[in-house]
Amino acid sequence: MTDRDILPGTLKPSHYDLSISSMNFDDWSYQGRVSINASISEPLKNIVLNSLELTLEKAEVAVGDGPSPQSFQTSTFSYDDKKQRATLQFNEEIPASQQATLIITFKGIINNDMAGFYRSKYKPVVPAAASVPKDDTFHYMLSTQFEACDARRAFPCFDEPRLKATFDFQIETPEDQVALSNMPVKSVTKTRDGFQMVSFERTPVMSTYLLAWAVGDFEYVEAFTERRYNGKQIPVRVYTTRGLKEQGRWALEHAPKTIDLFSESFGIDYPLPKSDLLAVHEFTHGAMENWGLVTYRTTAVLFDEKTSDARYKNRVAYVVAHELAHQWFGNLVTMDWWDELWLNESFATWAGWYAVNEFHPDWQVWAQFVNEGMEMAFKLDGMRASHPVHVPVQDALDVNQIFDHISYLKGCSTLRMLVNHLGEKTFLQGVGTYLRKHAYGNAKTEFLWQALSEASGVNVNELMGNWIEKIGHPLITVAEEPGQISIKQNRFLSTGDVKPEEDETVWWVPLGLQGKVGEQGIQTLALTERDTIIRDIDNDFYKLNSDATGFYRTNYPPARLAKLGTQLDRLSNEDKISIIGSTADLAFSGYGSPVALLSFIQGFGEETNYLVWCQVLDSLGGLKSIFGQDDVIKQGLQKFSLKLVDSAVEKIGWEFSKGEDYLTGLLRKRLLLHAAANGHPSVTEKALSLFDAWVSQGTTFHPNLRTVVYRTAIKVKPTEAVQILKKEWYSGSSIDGKEVCLSSLGHTREAELIKNELLPFLFDLSPPAPASESVPSGDMHSLGSSLAANSFARSIQWEYMKGNWDKLTTKMANPVVLDRFVKISLNKFVDAKYVTEIEKFFEDKDTSSFDRTLEQVKDAVRGRAAYYVRDADVLKEWLGANGYLS
Repeated sequence: MTDRDILPGTLKPSHYDLSISSMNFDDWSYQGRVSINASISEPLKNIVLNSLELTLEKAEVAVGDGPSPQSFQTSTFSYDDKKQRATLQFNEEIPASQQATLIITFKGIINNDMAGFYRSKYKPVVPAAASVPKDDTFHYMLSTQFEACDARRAFPCFDEPRLKATFDFQIETPEDQVALSNMPVKSVTKTRDGFQMVSFERTPVMSTYLLAWAVGDFEYVEAFTERRYNGKQIPVRVYTTRGLKEQGRWALEHAPKTIDLFSESFGIDYPLPKSDLLAVHEFTHGAMENWGLVTYRTTAVLFDEKTSDARYKNRVAYVVAHELAHQWFGNLVTMDWWDELWLNESFATWAGWYAVNEFHPDWQVWAQFVNEGMEMAFKLDGMRASHPVHVPVQDALDVNQIFDHISYLKGCSTLRMLVNHLGEKTFLQGVGTYLRKHAYGNAKTEFLWQALSEASGVNVNELMGNWIEKIGHPLITVAEEPGQISIKQNRFLSTGDVKPEEDETVWWVPLGLQGKVGEQGIQTLALTERDTIIRDIDNDFYKLNSDATGFYRTNYPPARLAKLGTQLDRLSNEDKISIIGSTADLAFSGYGSPVALLSFIQGFGEETNYLVWCQVLDSLGGLKSIFGQDDVIKQGLQKFSLKLVDSAVEKIGWEFSKGEDYLTGLLRKRLLLHAAANGHPSVTEKALSLFDAWVSQGTTFHPNLRTVVYRTAIKVKPTEAVQILKKEWYSGSSIDGKEVCLSSLGHTREAELIKNELLPFLFDLSPPAPASESVPSGDMHSLGSSLAANSFARSIQWEYMKGNWDKLTTKMANPVVLDRFVKISLNKFVDAKYVTEIEKFFEDKDTSSFDRTLEQVKDAVRGRAAYYVRDADVLKEWLGANGYLS
């Protein structure tokens, strides 16, 4: 394991007994004691373990299990903050022993950085319990976030995924608050006036990053699994701070049946006696799969039927399923090291969509995945600065930068490709074998491939090796002759400048061919070499990558693409989404052109499917984002857009009828939003009237219309709308409505408002700024990404960042938050000069937590700049020739 920077292997833990007490809500300190059962393989005088932002007070090692074990004590410690390690230095040599106990007393801090043991601020919707910590503005709940490397912030430990152990946990809390952890409560004993010690049952063997606890003014809604486990139905609870529990009903409707589905599908029962879901008010990611106590960003677990945008129904159902999939894939069987992170995340992503598709087939979630998940994966994977799915990780502290669209979405896309090839039943059979064989242990990619190969009789590693181990994905280029096609694979780069040394991989490419003469349905052909010829092709109609099950781009001859545009009735929704995505990506890279894209999508005016419309409008938005800096092209694209959507907007109207299907409601929102953004007169007028009635009379409108109404108001009456939406963000009751407020504010086009109102609002710390004038760091991406996508605000935000970098990094102390913000704020420039500016600004900064992201940002800007320079005139000429510039 010389390729990994890991702890010395001389001491191996098997059990932790951790106690947290004396929490002080004035200085946010606490006392801790951890007793670690371990084996010592050779004599030692120093013990090295992980510790960060903890003060170690005393350590003792007891060796042997007799009545008089040897005891060694020390209070001499040295710290390596960079490696996040502490060394316990003993005067005497500690002998090797299979039975040793290391006891450490320490002091820690309940921080506000959303990592380790931390506090989250919130405003109670009903009176809170008396002991809940509070200040003049907020109350606080306490919870943990340990993945990837932050258990060490809460207690000294051997914080590596391979070093699994069991855990006993107890915590002293005020009597009127609730304590939660991975396992059920074992006992509660009074400690002092108003306080109690809550002890929990012992956990299964697991990694340190999966331990979790929380303390707060919690209440819950409860349901039970239908299946019985060891003779009992498992209790499933959704916990919230007081007053919000009813918004957990939608998640609760899904969690028990998801546990049952996965237990059946994987052939191995959910292994814990309970399953808790907890809404946390400040959170870095969407959720965290702590075994038995999954924690969530509020918008990923709470849904209010009266005030929530319907889109969040989908998000909650998916995120709940994703995290519950981890209870098997990640928790029961854990990756061997962080370079195998994709094993956790790709599978949980696939399983999340698999579950939602089982429960909501009418949502068409696999078409949604093609539109959202695969497209995001393509965009990152098409960059020179991308990385393989299985990426070498030497230092665990670097792992946050690979929690990205490659490890989640490209990995899921390749698994989906494999599932389609093997069959779902065979795939799940192999997964079950893998889980049973490695339960409570650690595994590598090759172990999963072995199990799937045994189940299918197929050499899975031969098929999948390059997809996981190599960077990038293929572009399949098609050439036609009568009755036959020749196809060739090359690595796709979004900058269109792949070099020979970057184009050496030959992937297994399932072709998904439909349209072979005399053959019905989809042919199970695969391309396993650089190029080949396929004969007996129907000259009138054929397609590759049917239903978009393969992770690759397809470059049809221009005439064939035009022909497919007249045969939309023969394409599935996934086909349409995939072909549009390929055409847009080919235009971006220079293999195609924006003219081909517009020519193809102009035939979609009568489309009725929401997800296909999303891809059409996403591709138009991409063109506008790059070419919109030219006012003439911008106006031409707006005219094109309005002509395209006009009939659909007229048909769908503004009214949400009772019992209307889910996708129709979302389509209405998307069409109206696009129409308003492009200046549709009647849509703009209607949206403004709804805004004015809401402001002046308190008249409500359907929550699905919130984005349309807010953004239109920001565009037309920015000074008034900015103040109103900031107030609604701070005081409004809708949890997801707060996200909508932030993203809508970023559409402001007034430079003074951006400089004087929005950027201080985004970057100022509270305190000293009032809470109403400071976006919490975990939510900064919602406004920051919107400003970056806004051509009026993009460079203003960048200048502000450069002038206030120290303030920015202080507020975004969590490296996950900083890495994400760098990515979303800098990747939308359309001039290569910004690559130079970015390089110059960061040359003397510490970029260690986002250096990979910085390279990806520069790649994105280079590609966008090249696209504009290459095709602006071509696009303008086409728009003029087709009457969109008059």
